[in-house]
Amino acid sequence: MSTRFHWVEDPMNENEDFGEELNRELPPLVRRLMAHRGIADKEAAEQFLRPRLAKLSDPFEMHEMDAAVERILRAVDDGEYVCVYGDYDVDGVSAVTLLHQVLSAFGVEHSNFIPARTEEGYGLSELGITHALESCKRPPKLLITVDCGTTSVQEVDRLRSMGLDVIILDHHEPGAQGRPNACAVVNAKLEKQSRFTYLCSAGVVFKLAHALLKRRKLPDFNLKEKLDVVAVAIVADIVPLVDENRLLTHVGLRLLSQGKGNLGLRALVEVTGMQLPVTSSHVAFRIGPRINAAGRIDSPRDALELLTTDDEQRAFLLAQNLEGYNRLRQSEEEKIREEALQMLHENHDDARKDHVIVLGSRNWHPGVVGIVASTLMRRFHKPCFIISFDENGTGKGSGRSIPGISLVEALHACRHTIVAGGGHDMAAGLEIRADRLNDFRQTLNDYAREHSSPEMFRPVLTIDAEVNFDELNVEMLDSYALLEPFGNANPQPVLMSRGVMLSSAPIRLANNHLRLPLRQGIREIDAMYFHAADRQLPDPPWDIAFTIDRNVWRGRTSLSVSIQDIRPAEHAL
Repeated sequence: MSTRFHWVEDPMNENEDFGEELNRELPPLVRRLMAHRGIADKEAAEQFLRPRLAKLSDPFEMHEMDAAVERILRAVDDGEYVCVYGDYDVDGVSAVTLLHQVLSAFGVEHSNFIPARTEEGYGLSELGITHALESCKRPPKLLITVDCGTTSVQEVDRLRSMGLDVIILDHHEPGAQGRPNACAVVNAKLEKQSRFTYLCSAGVVFKLAHALLKRRKLPDFNLKEKLDVVAVAIVADIVPLVDENRLLTHVGLRLLSQGKGNLGLRALVEVTGMQLPVTSSHVAFRIGPRINAAGRIDSPRDALELLTTDDEQRAFLLAQNLEGYNRLRQSEEEKIREEALQMLHENHDDARKDHVIVLGSRNWHPGVVGIVASTLMRRFHKPCFIISFDENGTGKGSGRSIPGISLVEALHACRHTIVAGGGHDMAAGLEIRADRLNDFRQTLNDYAREHSSPEMFRPVLTIDAEVNFDELNVEMLDSYALLEPFGNANPQPVLMSRGVMLSSAPIRLANNHLRLPLRQGIREIDAMYFHAADRQLPDPPWDIAFTIDRNVWRGRTSLSVSIQDIRPAEHAL
C-alpha cells in the first residue's frame, strides 16, 4: 500500500555519534535533533537553547533606517500629525499596533488606518488613501505604511504631490517599477544583500522602534514588553523562525505564557480557553486565525482596537467579537471548500491531469479564498488559486504553491491574462476578469508543467530521527521544549518508529479522528491520527511517522503522539 508521503530519512540518522559534542545533560534524542538542525557544537547550542536579547544586532544595519528615524524624530520635535496605514492580516495589524505604541510613547499625535478587504482592497490603494486621510483629526505631514507600500509607486507619488512625506516599513518583494519615491523605504528585500530578509513587517517595526530608542531613550517605555505582539506576527505570517525571529518569538511567547504583555492578546487567550504555556502552535491555529478572521469578514479595525485598547472589559468584548468572526469564517470556508471539491469532482479527468488547480465563483467570499487555496494545495499537492468574482466579473483570488514552483514567477508568466498580481513564491494574490479565467488556468498549467518534475507533486515527509518507544517519556519533554518555538525553517521534528503493532483495535472518534493503541516491544503508547477515520490502514506491523507534544489536562502532564503517516514495516526491530 502506498503512503501519503514520500519518506526521506537523513543519512545522519544512522550515525549514533551524531550530536555527541553537545551538552551531555540533554537527552540523546534532543542532541540528535539539534545536530540535525546544524547545531553541532556547545557554543551554537547555547545560543539556540537560551536566546538572549543582548544578542540583537544594530538596527541601523538595515538600509534607510537612519533616514526613517531622522524623519520620525523630526515629526516628534515639530509636533506633526502622522497617519499610519497598515494591512488587514495579523502581520499588518500587529505592526500597526507596535508602531502606535511607539509613536504614543514619543508623544506623536497620529491616526491608525486598516483598509477593509472588499471596500478599499489590499495595500496602499487610492480609495484607502482617501479614507485614511479623512480619518485624521488634522492634516498629516507624514504617512507611514506598514506591511504594504513597496510596490505602490504611483500611490506614493500621489501622496508626495499632496505635500506628504512617506515612510515605508515592509517585507514584500519589490515591483517592476522599482523603489517608490518615499523619504525612506525600510525593506530588506530591496537590498542587494541583507541578513534581515526573514523579517515580517512587525519585525521591521520592532527594528525601527529599537533604532528610535537607541537614538533617543525613553525611560518609561520597555520595548521588551511589546514582543508578544511581534511573536504573534512572526508565527502567523509564516516567516522563517531563524536568527532574531526565533529570539523575538521565544521572548514574546514567554510573555504571553506569563500572562503579561498585550491586554488584547491576553483576552484572546482567555476567550479561546487556551492551555498555558502558549506555544507557536497556539498562535498558528488559535490566536492568528481569530485576528485574521476580522480582516477576512471586513472588520479589521476590531482586531486593531483589540490589540491597542487599555480597557480590560473592552478587550474581552472585542475578543468575543473575533471569536464570532472566526466561526463565521469557518462556515464560509467549509461552504467554499465543498463547492470547490464538487467542481473538481465534476471535471475529474481534467483536474487529475492538470498540474494546477484554478477555480472561481461569484458565490465565494473574497476574504476566505486564501484559506481554501491552502487547504486544497495541501490535499492535492498542487499549486492552487481560488478566486471570488463580483457582480461585474472582477475576480480577487489567492494562490498557494508547492516547493519548487514560484507563484511570483508564475504570475509574471501569466501577466497577459490577469489585471494584477504579486506576493511571495509560496503565496500570492491576483485580480482577474471572469472572461480570462480559462486563459489564466491554461497558461499557469503550462508554466507549472514546464517548471516542474513528477517528483515535485508527491509530498515529502522528512524524518528527523528514528526512535524507540523507550526513549519517549514525560521527563524528556522539558528538554525537548528547548527546541521550540517551531515554525517555518524550524519545523516540529518528525520522528519515526519501526515495527509497531496495534495493542487493540483502532478507536474512531468524533471529527473523523482515530485513536491508535500502539505497542513496540513491551512499551505501549496511545496515538492520535487526525482526519484518518476513513483511511485504509495497511496490516501491521507498521513504521509510523509522528510528532510529540506536551498535553496538560486537569493538572496532569502526559506525552501526546500525533501520527503523520503510516506505512507497512520495512523491517521490524
